[in-house]
Amino acid sequence: MIEVKNLTKRYGSKTALDQVSFTVEEGTVLGFLGPNGAGKSTTMNIITGYLSASSGEVTVGGQNILDYPNEVKKKIGYLPEQPPLYMDMTVKEYLNFMYELKKVTLPRQQHIQEICALVRLEEVYGRLIANLSKGYKQRVGIAQALLGNPSVLILDEPTVGLDPKQIIEIRNLIKNLSRSHTVILSSHILPEVQAVCDRVLVIHQGKIVADGKPDTLSHQMTGNHKLIVRLEGKEKELRQGLMTLHQVKEVISLGQKEPDVFEFTIEGDQGMDLRRDLFFLASRKGWPILSLKTNDLTLEEVFLRLTSGSLEEAEVQKEETA
Repeated sequence: MIEVKNLTKRYGSKTALDQVSFTVEEGTVLGFLGPNGAGKSTTMNIITGYLSASSGEVTVGGQNILDYPNEVKKKIGYLPEQPPLYMDMTVKEYLNFMYELKKVTLPRQQHIQEICALVRLEEVYGRLIANLSKGYKQRVGIAQALLGNPSVLILDEPTVGLDPKQIIEIRNLIKNLSRSHTVILSSHILPEVQAVCDRVLVIHQGKIVADGKPDTLSHQMTGNHKLIVRLEGKEKELRQGLMTLHQVKEVISLGQKEPDVFEFTIEGDQGMDLRRDLFFLASRKGWPILSLKTNDLTLEEVFLRLTSGSLEEAEVQKEETA
């Protein structure tokens, strides 16, 4: 659907993008991450045709953005970080104005009504945009991006400034939109990216430094893959039983956490997934598993490691948010 090839952008002596290449398959929700100044907005502006590249090319649906600018722009709906709203218009007036500005050819009233139903704007359709909450303003911004039924949606920080309830609503909306659109989502709220995106791309200093599924990136960048399990039973018996698991290297007791409940870290051989064997062992022994988790890095820790070169900041952040 989208192919970015050797994309380079220079501002005088400063290189904002350096030979950036990636593809986005149809129906994918791609999380585009990077610190401020990394090149995220530059990349998105080039894809949407608002900015030209120094070199490289972008194709959307097989059409080059330079060769077919009007055709490609019709395939893309763009929501910038600050939605391009006219506060003195009603939602109805604004969407009709944007319909004409974008030269949409779909049946006007039916198309606008379908979009309003999708993003849940019916109850504020006749109200002034200036009087809407931040959440509804974001919905109006998404609605204008959907005009013309583009196959690609590019959303830049769509939940910035929203309260937790509004964030959940916009997150669910993005999930619904991903069923019929390819979505590129830029966000600093990393748990949101992990919840919504199929794939994550991290850019740092104008270069792609990571590309993959959120869970895969976390697993790949974690040095020792350990399980942390909380079991009910006798500590000595539990530890001895855990040591019998296939390809276990080490079992360490973390002590009693509740009455007759003990926590252990279990480390297996490289690449070994112990979860199923652990489940069947606990089932045979009659040991209730009260919690089970891995020590893989969170997406936030992965991001900090990739963009700072160390995990020290990640550990500090983890302690501050604990």
